[in-house]
Amino acid sequence: MVDTLTPVLTANWGAERSWTLESYEQHGGYRALKKALTMAPDDIIAAVKDSGLRGRGGAGFPTGMKWSFIPQDNPKPKYLVVNADESEPGTCKDTPLMMASPHTLVEGVIISSFAIRANKAFIYVRGEILHVIRRVQNAVEEAYAAGHLGKDIHGSGFDLDIVVHAGAGAYICGEETALLEGLEGRRGQPRLRPPFPAVAGLYASPTVINNVESIASVPSIIDHGAEWFASMGTEKSKGYGIFSLSGHVTRPGQYEAPLGITLRQLLDLAGGMRKGPDGQPRQLKFWTPGGSSTPLLTAEHLDVPLDFESMGEVGTMLGTRALQLFDETTCVVRATLRWTEFYKHESCGKCTPCREGTWWLAQTLAALERGEGSESDLDLLLDQCDNILGRSFCALGDGATSPISSSIQFFRDEYLAHLTHGGCPFDPAASTAWADKATAGARA
Repeated sequence: MVDTLTPVLTANWGAERSWTLESYEQHGGYRALKKALTMAPDDIIAAVKDSGLRGRGGAGFPTGMKWSFIPQDNPKPKYLVVNADESEPGTCKDTPLMMASPHTLVEGVIISSFAIRANKAFIYVRGEILHVIRRVQNAVEEAYAAGHLGKDIHGSGFDLDIVVHAGAGAYICGEETALLEGLEGRRGQPRLRPPFPAVAGLYASPTVINNVESIASVPSIIDHGAEWFASMGTEKSKGYGIFSLSGHVTRPGQYEAPLGITLRQLLDLAGGMRKGPDGQPRQLKFWTPGGSSTPLLTAEHLDVPLDFESMGEVGTMLGTRALQLFDETTCVVRATLRWTEFYKHESCGKCTPCREGTWWLAQTLAALERGEGSESDLDLLLDQCDNILGRSFCALGDGATSPISSSIQFFRDEYLAHLTHGGCPFDPAASTAWADKATAGARA
C-alpha cells in the first residue's frame, strides 16, 4: 500500500533544516533551473503542456495552456502571481509546503517566469500565517544571494525579482481577480471578466496566476521530463498531488500520491478512522473531497478515484484535495451550518446573490439546527441555493451552496430528525435515540 505514495514535493520534508538553500541543493534543488535556462521559453511551456499538469488550486485548468494565453506581442510587462492565500476550511497543503521547502516554490517561480517572459513575480501569502511569510522571504533572500534571482541569472540574460506580499486575511482574495485587487492596494473584490488576467491582469498587464502547488510542480517536470510526470495519475488527471487528510482520522496529515488514488487507500495509510471509547474504529459518515466548498460525499464513495473526472461524475469536485473526514458522532446539520457561517462572514458583499443569499442560508440553517421550522424549509433552502448557484459574481457563492444541497441529498432524514426532536439529536442534553439509530446503521 505504501507504494502508492509518490514523494516528490514532499521528498525532502524530513531532511534536517529542509527549508534552507543548503539542504535544498543537497537534494537536487535548482538543478531544474539550470536546465531550464538552457531551453527556449516556448519549449518549457510545451513541456508543461505535454506533462498534463492541471491547476492544483481547485479548478484543474491545464497549466501550460494558461501560460500560452499570455500575448507575447503585448508591449506591457508580464507578471507571474502565485496564489498562496490558502484560507478555505480544510485546505492545508500549500502552507506546509512553503514551511518545509520554500525553495521548491521559489525555483518553480523562476522557471515559470522565464517561460512566460516575466521579469517580476509576486507570491501573495495569507496574512495570518506570519511564520510562513518570513520563511518564504528568507528563501527569496537566499536565492538572491546565490544568484538564482536578480540581474542576468547565471549568465542567461534573464532578470527576475520576486515580491513576497502579505495579504490582509480575506478569504475572497483566493479568487484570482480579487487577489489582484489586493495586490494593487484596493479592497479585495472580484473583477468583471472579460478582460481576463492573461490579457489585462496586474496593473492592466498580461498576468499568469497559479496556485502554490502548481508552480512548485514545475521544477520536477523540467528535471525529470514531461513523460515522467504524465506516467502518474490517470488518463486525464495526470501527475501527483498532496492530499490533506484532517478530521476524525487516526493520523491526519499530508499524503502525496498520484491522482486517482481512492479515499479507502489513503485512509488505510492514515491508520483508519479514530477509535471510540470501546477501542473500535468509528465509522466514516461523510467527507469532503476538496474542502468545504465542494459537495460532500459519504462512505458509499470510498472507492471513487480522486481525480477531476471521477469526482465530477459523482456530483462533486476534486478541488484542493482537502479531505475532511467525519465519523458517525458528527451532526451533519451543525457542520453545514458552521461552514455556511464562514461563507456568510467572508462574502465580500459585491453581489446581491452572495451577500444576501449567504445570510439567509445561515438564518434558515440555524433555525433548523435548533429544531425550529418545518420540512418545507428544506425546499426553501434548496430554492435559496438555486438562486445563488451560477448567479454570483464569483465562485464563493457557488461554494457556499455545495455543502447544503449535498447534505440534504444524503442526510435529509437527519434534518427532519432535528424537527422531530426539537433540536440537535446529537446534543448530549437531547434524546440520544436518533444518534443510537445512526450509530447502529453505520456499524451495520
